[in-house]
Amino acid sequence: MTTAQREPIDQHFLDAVADMAGRSPAGGADTTGVERLLDLFDAQASSRHLDLAARYLRASGDAFYTIGSAGHEGNAAIANALRPTDPALLHYRSGAFYLARAAQVPGTDGIRDVLLGLVAAADEPIAGGRHKVFGHPDLAVIPQTSTIASHLPRSVGVAFAIERAGKLGVPSEWERDAITVCSFGDASANHSTAVGAINTACQITFQGLRLPLLFVCEDNGFGISVRSPRGWIAAAYGDRAGLRYFAADGRDVLATLAVATRAADWVRTKRRPAFLHVSTVRFMAHAGSDAEISYRTPSEIAADYDRDPLQRTAQLLIDHGVLDAAGVLTRYDAIRERVGEVADEVTRLPKLTAAAAVMQPLLAAHAARVAASATTAAHQEERERVFEGRLPEDEGPLTLAMAINRSLADQLTRRPEMLVFGEDVGRKGGVYGVTQRLLTRFGAGRVFDTLLDEQSILGMALGSGLSGLLPVPEIQYLAYFHNAADQIRGEAATLQFFSTGRYRNPMVVRIAGYAYQKGFGGHFHNDNSVAALRDIPGLVVASPSRPDDAAAMMRTCLAAAEVDGAVCVFLEPIALYHNRDLHCAGDGEWLAAYPAPDRWLESHVPLGRARVYGDGGDATLLTFGNGLYLSLRVAKQLAVKGIRVRVVDLRWLAPLPVEDILREATATGRTLVVDETRRTGSVSEQIVTVLLDAGYTGTVARVTSRDSFIPLGDAALTVLLDEDTIAWAVQDLLDNKRTEDGIHG
Repeated sequence: MTTAQREPIDQHFLDAVADMAGRSPAGGADTTGVERLLDLFDAQASSRHLDLAARYLRASGDAFYTIGSAGHEGNAAIANALRPTDPALLHYRSGAFYLARAAQVPGTDGIRDVLLGLVAAADEPIAGGRHKVFGHPDLAVIPQTSTIASHLPRSVGVAFAIERAGKLGVPSEWERDAITVCSFGDASANHSTAVGAINTACQITFQGLRLPLLFVCEDNGFGISVRSPRGWIAAAYGDRAGLRYFAADGRDVLATLAVATRAADWVRTKRRPAFLHVSTVRFMAHAGSDAEISYRTPSEIAADYDRDPLQRTAQLLIDHGVLDAAGVLTRYDAIRERVGEVADEVTRLPKLTAAAAVMQPLLAAHAARVAASATTAAHQEERERVFEGRLPEDEGPLTLAMAINRSLADQLTRRPEMLVFGEDVGRKGGVYGVTQRLLTRFGAGRVFDTLLDEQSILGMALGSGLSGLLPVPEIQYLAYFHNAADQIRGEAATLQFFSTGRYRNPMVVRIAGYAYQKGFGGHFHNDNSVAALRDIPGLVVASPSRPDDAAAMMRTCLAAAEVDGAVCVFLEPIALYHNRDLHCAGDGEWLAAYPAPDRWLESHVPLGRARVYGDGGDATLLTFGNGLYLSLRVAKQLAVKGIRVRVVDLRWLAPLPVEDILREATATGRTLVVDETRRTGSVSEQIVTVLLDAGYTGTVARVTSRDSFIPLGDAALTVLLDEDTIAWAVQDLLDNKRTEDGIHG
């Protein structure tokens, strides 16, 4: 396959090398790294031709991605400065890095890998046709789809996990002395995600902890059309406490190799982070759809051609007598021919054509194996040691907070790879005491406080799970999660999808949420917005209300993370943490005993299974969270009036217990969805849709909280769902009336 018309940078390279004909090798030239020049040139030229191929394949309708690496080919030297076993999270312009690394690992073909991604072929080695990414398990290249540096927090987590796994003596995906490399652009270095991740790395090392991480900023001076202020990257990162700074001219591959080697050796030896600032140039605009001429003059664009790193490498080959000009052109054109041949082949390969095939990485679920893992405990002697002779099953009835605490301790005892961390979870034991004594029992290597940055907390979890650990990070309040939602939506939940399951980041994210918290509030501490979680494909969302369910569901989530690589969010109702009573003071009906391990199988809570209270035939109340507490109270009040209802605790917001919903709704034919979240974007919308889609012919209504943020004090009660509204709605349902509002009467 050939281009109908050569790109200007391609023609300029050919002309420039032709002009080098007759040039003699430069005497006395520095020969450091010369033995690698041919390999580096091959990676650089291959990357260039792949960028050219992306353009003509897109023009013919055969490819779907044209963001290229032209001008950034100096990053091939960075790959050569590292080991192919060092985990790499690559910028989308790090094509030459990927090709150079592929050349280091026998049996891999970087050119074919990239072309398969460009045409979205189903047998592409990492994403399987789902996206064009740089990734390969045999190359330790972790696929990233980030365009805004959202992979930087994960890179901090990977580097952290290398050291932490070694300290704990648990298996890791990486070699004991590996270092992590993470590349990104100069424009995205300004994104809050990048700034936060680099700050976290600096703070970690400032505290004397080890973090073998090499940040690589590929600085071409542009963010699409926006120019980066000249000198900004060096000014921002050249003198940061806890961060060693290196600078290299990415247009000179040997100079870059020398600096990158020093930087990599420093990180590997010191086990501390470094920042490698590589000056580059960008050719052929941001992408094929970007009209560069709209923001740069033709003369400015043409002037950059003489800064071409490929041209500089050709000159080095000639200066060192490795090749003459004709040899360079012959090699360059041979690579062009190979890229064209492979491009012709891959365009004819099968694509993903069915939804089931596309979604396959999201559907991995092994219920029997999850159940087996969830119901297995540590040895009794070890449990007795950890719990200091007083096992949780012998304590008597527990609150919700206590049950979560005991389940975390039980699982930390059983799972040496498990970590619990977040703001205040260590010495303080959590704002609500949920993690009390875990630090004392398991040590700071496994239970620890983090800095106040939700993106970094989740990034730590992303990298740890990817590296063989089992992280349980805490986001202190649901409202704080929204600051970092992309770490779950764009990073955690997509990894298995974009790696066809070859990479995964198992985790259980604990979040204190929902409303009804008394004496302490405002919308940051009383947040009932869960819509941002429910539409993330593959994400497990657990919503326990009662102590016994919470303990069992925590075991299930950890098992699903271990077995299936599940990303789980564990929503804990703040208002119910320390609740003891249900109907009246002293009744103790919100407490529950903690079962001994020999009863874990019978109390196992599978993913997507509800819990039913009562068998009343008048109406079915479908609810969750605080709604369960409210609904059970209303059910007793209605029973006094002769109205018998059954209450169904969904327990799981994703996957929803559809089978249980349909069965219990059909049993009465009159269904009320009791949803404490906001009316718009609420869980109730999905539940009603589930009923209608299934052909449910009974009556259905819903009651929710108002579409409002939650104010301080008693004003909160004006917008939150209450018992009177639930009772009124049940009566209305039985009277077969329709409400006009359905929220508050």
